[in-house]
Amino acid sequence: MTQTLSHSNSNSHSNSNSNSRLFSTSTPPTKPPPSPIFVTTPIYYVNGPPHIGHAYTTLAADVLSRYHRLSGNPSVLLQSGTDEHGLKVSTTAASLGLGEKEFVDGVSDKFRGLLAALQVEGSADSSQVTATDKDKDKNKDKLEFVRTTDDDHKACVSAVWKALSAKGLIYKGVYSGWYAVRDECFYNEGELVDGLAPTGAEVVWTEKEESYFFKLSEFEGRLLELYERNGGAFVRPASRLNEVKAFVKGGLNDLSVSRTSFDWGVKVPGDESHVVYVWIDALANYLTKVGYPNVENDKFQKFWPPKCQIVGKDILRFHAVYWPALLMALDLELPERVFAHGWWTVNGEKMSKSVGNVVDPFELIGKFGVDRVRWFLMSEVGFGGDGDYSEKMLVRKTNTALSNSYGNLVQRSLNMVYKNCEGGRFPEVVFYSDSDSDSDSSSELTENDVKLLDAVQNLVTDTHSFIEKQELHKYVHELEDVVRMANVYVEEEAPFKLKKTDFRRMEVVLRVLGEVIRGVSIVMLPVVPDGATKVLDMLGVGEEERCFRCVGEACLGGRAVQKPVGVYMRIDEIEEE
Repeated sequence: MTQTLSHSNSNSHSNSNSNSRLFSTSTPPTKPPPSPIFVTTPIYYVNGPPHIGHAYTTLAADVLSRYHRLSGNPSVLLQSGTDEHGLKVSTTAASLGLGEKEFVDGVSDKFRGLLAALQVEGSADSSQVTATDKDKDKNKDKLEFVRTTDDDHKACVSAVWKALSAKGLIYKGVYSGWYAVRDECFYNEGELVDGLAPTGAEVVWTEKEESYFFKLSEFEGRLLELYERNGGAFVRPASRLNEVKAFVKGGLNDLSVSRTSFDWGVKVPGDESHVVYVWIDALANYLTKVGYPNVENDKFQKFWPPKCQIVGKDILRFHAVYWPALLMALDLELPERVFAHGWWTVNGEKMSKSVGNVVDPFELIGKFGVDRVRWFLMSEVGFGGDGDYSEKMLVRKTNTALSNSYGNLVQRSLNMVYKNCEGGRFPEVVFYSDSDSDSDSSSELTENDVKLLDAVQNLVTDTHSFIEKQELHKYVHELEDVVRMANVYVEEEAPFKLKKTDFRRMEVVLRVLGEVIRGVSIVMLPVVPDGATKVLDMLGVGEEERCFRCVGEACLGGRAVQKPVGVYMRIDEIEEE
């Protein structure tokens, strides 16, 4: 029998006559279907292989997407991809003795492989020729991977250009100014810091190069109005919003949107001596896979506009200034939010190829496992701030949270059920007093049981606000708090002692622990899908029961536990010099 969790202060084990119920079998009210959700990462520049920063951005988007699917939304699309045009790509390929397309194919494959290595939902099998029709259908509309060298994207960029040109928002002129090849970005004199770009990139002076310009200056007022709407919700965190507002209030110049000094890019429609400026090319990617310019197609109507676009703080200007201005110019709805997270250092130092401290996410996953990498990156630093990576901290933090706390809770609880309960099955337990029934159905739960079960049910509502605000670190910390609470409950109730003194009470405690582990594991799925899935498998929880709606349902009665196995084995501590 499945019973549904609701709040109660009853202590029926102490013969309380309260009519409130911890669990109720009433059918929840029907809710309207949720609106489809579109979440994006930036497309990653292919001048080098993936590093920990790329993994961080991708994981954040995957956590958000998984959360919304588990919340009962069947229409959640995550998009990622690779940015493959520009001067930097052309020169890097030449330095390696490769053609541009050959070079970008190899690097793009690594970024696509990163999605699978990180267990981004929809990545496994969806792009493989050997995938079954069932696999492909399961992953349909879960994940899109866009490449700027693909024909559909080139067509999208050309359509954007033609639409802007038809509105009189593009004109030809001459550009002179500072250009950072590494950033693929122009900078004003006042933005330089000690002769370098704000990002630390070297800049070169571009002298009177013919260029097409987008009339960005016409959108200054509308952008400032956008930043004030809904309490400034368009850009988060708030500190980043202040940076963007200050930049726009300083006055916007029209934006150079084409180059003639190289030809590796999308040709400007009607003038093939120019290629589209790489950032206009890149920003159009968000429109590509929803079928622009056909805004009447089902996918565009379903998913546009994006709910949340995750970017690094180094590319915030492009996404919070140029991008909304372009969408305004195209008369398209704006994203609900652009969230800019911080940078990662390594042992207190900036990541650098020359220093040799760039963290390879594939090596990291191979060494520690994907769940430990996901847990650490999502919890180590407040999402939006800068973070510092060290192997020592990764091992220490995940040993504490996953091995010692969650893993230990699962192992000792399920072992007791497997060895002590009849047939290794969870016992049937009455979770509420049913005054309308003729049967003897007084609740067997104590206040301590209720307190813990309430905390698990509240996880769903408590973590919702964290997701809406992109406070992903708080989501993980809330899980850690409830697991700690469950471990305290084990020590207080001591089912290993109850086995000899009150066998029925032991059964109740173990059933409570089973429901707690089940609920916590469901809420952990967005962060650590591999381990949480293994635990749910051991509990015999079906696919259709792995959703937030089921967190508060007591459904394990009579189910057999698979022989428990360790999910997160402790790793030896690392001593760093």
